[in-house]
Amino acid sequence: MAACLQSADFVVRGESATLAPVPVLTGLDILVFEYAGPTLRRAVRLADGGPTRLVATVRDVSEQAVREIVDAGVGAVLPHTTLTPETLVASLRAVVAGTVAMPADMLNRLLLHVTQTSHFGPTGLNPRERSVLRLLADGLDTRGIAEDLCFSERTVKNVVHDVLTKLNCRTRAQAVAVATREGVI
Repeated sequence: MAACLQSADFVVRGESATLAPVPVLTGLDILVFEYAGPTLRRAVRLADGGPTRLVATVRDVSEQAVREIVDAGVGAVLPHTTLTPETLVASLRAVVAGTVAMPADMLNRLLLHVTQTSHFGPTGLNPRERSVLRLLADGLDTRGIAEDLCFSERTVKNVVHDVLTKLNCRTRAQAVAVATREGVI
């Protein structure tokens, strides 16, 4: 890997996939490391608050690993099974340019996970929030919604607040309009 990077005009300042000994990140643009739970945490701690971007190589490309890596702010994920000199250099150049690099199949799985687990947007509303929105659309006020659903007024206010936050709306009317337009109610 070091020879490949040097031939592509990268300056290699050290070699240690497991970050032992601990690398000095001063003046370092990219830190490439082998993904493993403790190694990921160590790399994140090392780069925390600094300009060094992280790139992880991965043996086992599980969805859990991809989520952990992305949540940690790693700029590129490089699976061993598809790693070639060309993909290595292209990925590191992308990270240096400020973008991220991830194989398409990983990106598809990650996006699918995000859309399925997202709590934002109209499709992320739970049944209670949808019920409150329907009653808002029918013109009921807080007391009327509370009576209809057998909730306290405080609960209704909390649910309305959650709906406004999830839909990024300022008013109840705007939330009803968004939900109606998206076909949620």
